[in-house]
Amino acid sequence: MFAFIRHFLLAVQFFTRIPVTGALAAWVGYSPAMLRASAAHFPGIGWLVGAIAAGVYALLTALLPVSLFTPLVAAALSTVATVLLTGAFHEDGLADVSDGLGGSSEAPRALEIMKDSRIGAFGALALVLALACKLALVALLGSLETGVPDSDPLVFELDPWLVPAALLAAHVVSRGLPLLLIRVLPHVGDTASSKSKPLADQISLASLGAAFLWCFTALALASYVLDLVALIAACSFAVLALLWMGRLFTRRLGGFTGDCLGATQQVCEIAFYLGLAVGI
Repeated sequence: MFAFIRHFLLAVQFFTRIPVTGALAAWVGYSPAMLRASAAHFPGIGWLVGAIAAGVYALLTALLPVSLFTPLVAAALSTVATVLLTGAFHEDGLADVSDGLGGSSEAPRALEIMKDSRIGAFGALALVLALACKLALVALLGSLETGVPDSDPLVFELDPWLVPAALLAAHVVSRGLPLLLIRVLPHVGDTASSKSKPLADQISLASLGAAFLWCFTALALASYVLDLVALIAACSFAVLALLWMGRLFTRRLGGFTGDCLGATQQVCEIAFYLGLAVGI
C-alpha cells in the first residue's frame, strides 16, 4: 500500500502542478525505477484531472443561466481548469510533435526540432485545432437532450450527468492508451537528457495491468450514465487514434519520445469525445 501511494504521488508530482514538496516529497522519494513504476498510475492522474474537469463543468452549468451557449462556456472553463492543473503538459507535447513532424521529413531533424522550447507554426496550429475540437465536442455532448419531455412537449431537458461522466472517462482512458506505445515501441532521441528516459525501458505487464484497472473502473462508473454502445464507440475511436499515432511515430521517428506520449493523450481524448457523440 505504501509503495502504491508513493508511486501515485510521484506521478502526481511529475504530471501535475499539485505541489508535492517538503517532507512529503522526501517520503515519496525518487529514482528512475520509481518513475518507471509510476507509469501504472498515469490513468490515476486522469481520475484526478477528470474529476476536476467534471466538477467545474457541473458547477458552472448549475450556476450559469440556461442558454444554448452554457455548455460551451462550461466546456471552455473546465478545460482551463485542466490546463492549470497539468501545466499544459500534454498540450506542450502535441505542439512539439507537430512542429517536429511538420518541420522535417527526416527523423533526426524532426527530433531536434521537437526539443526546441519555442513553438512554431505547426505547433500553434495543432494547439488551436485540438482545443477547438475538444471544446466543440464537449459542448455538443452538453447540448444533448435526455429525450424525456417536460410539461411542454416541445421542451426537453439536458442530461446534467452526461458530460461529467464523459470528461472523467476520457481523461482516464486517454492516459492509459499511450502506455501501449511504451510497451511496443522503442524510445528514440537523446535519452541522456530526456525527462522520459526512465520510460525508455519496456513497461511491465503488471504495470500495464494496473493502469488498465484504473481505466476499467472509470468506464464502469461512467456506464451508469453513458449508454454502453456509446461507450464502446468512444473506446473504439480512441483505440483507432492510438493505432494511427503509433503508426505515425513508427514511420516518421522509428519510436516514441515523451512528447509523443503527450500528443497521443490529446488525440485519444478528442477521439473519445467524437466516438461518444457518434455512438449516442
